Amino acid sequence: MSSAQNSRGSLLLWGVIPVVLLGLLLAWVMMTNPLAELSGTQGGPGARLTPAFLWGFGLIGLYVGVLPVMLGLVWRPFLTRLGHVGRDFVLALTIGLLVYLGLDTIEDGIETMEEALPMATTIALFFALAIAAYFAVEAFSRWAVRRSGGSADWSTAMLIALGIGLHNFGEGLAIGAAYALGEIALGAILVVGFTLHNTTEGLAIVAPLSKETEIGVGKLVLLGLIAGGPTIVGAWLGGMVVSPVTGGIALALGAGAIAQVVLKLLATVSKERSLKGFLSSPAVIVGLVVGAALMFATGKIAG
Repeated sequence: MSSAQNSRGSLLLWGVIPVVLLGLLLAWVMMTNPLAELSGTQGGPGARLTPAFLWGFGLIGLYVGVLPVMLGLVWRPFLTRLGHVGRDFVLALTIGLLVYLGLDTIEDGIETMEEALPMATTIALFFALAIAAYFAVEAFSRWAVRRSGGSADWSTAMLIALGIGLHNFGEGLAIGAAYALGEIALGAILVVGFTLHNTTEGLAIVAPLSKETEIGVGKLVLLGLIAGGPTIVGAWLGGMVVSPVTGGIALALGAGAIAQVVLKLLATVSKERSLKGFLSSPAVIVGLVVGAALMFATGKIAG
């Protein structure tokens, strides 16, 4: 068998494995509805941090945040085997995912804050926090590059994980509060929706690492915990029904972080080639559209 055939076979194998794992997880969720047993978990104002509370609301964060993001990280071996055009598509897909996620975060954050504050105050506070987060993430980016010995791809993946983590913290707050107040039921369809939605976030995190050959499993797990772990913390706090302002603050910080990451990705591209040429490439155009469409479609399933 030729090396070209081996390469294609390896690419196909690593492309199929994440799909199979996702299918198995979704099938298991549909058959077992693992969160149905939490219907008796007590949350709401004045909820006590009992083992049952921590386990119940922690399980919500695990299923809608940590596991889907970790599953998305499994795409990394596939991405490292792509050619130049394939990497351009995935990079554009990542940008499309993040742009849609950022806009969705802005909308959710403003709607959340508006429940407790006047609209003018909400707008001013939200964007002030988002701008502060933007510059804070920029400073963190510079520090991360120095700390990692100049590995820009690794620091970019860390920034994406951080931005998504802030978003997922706000998402965990919202889900935990909605469940504690009886506004949502933890059915299998809800879990399936968030699994699909947040798996795409894992793909976005590892996309900048497609050229890296020495990224160990430990580092990938770290990225997954940074991005998905805050969902658990958010669900715990949301289960005690914290103020809508708290959720809005988390989403504002997430929006600023995501904006910084998108501009960093575009700046990285501009160092290697013309940004106009990159954005006019058919693979990039398709990637941008597919990325935004994936987030929209899975977001609708998640409700």
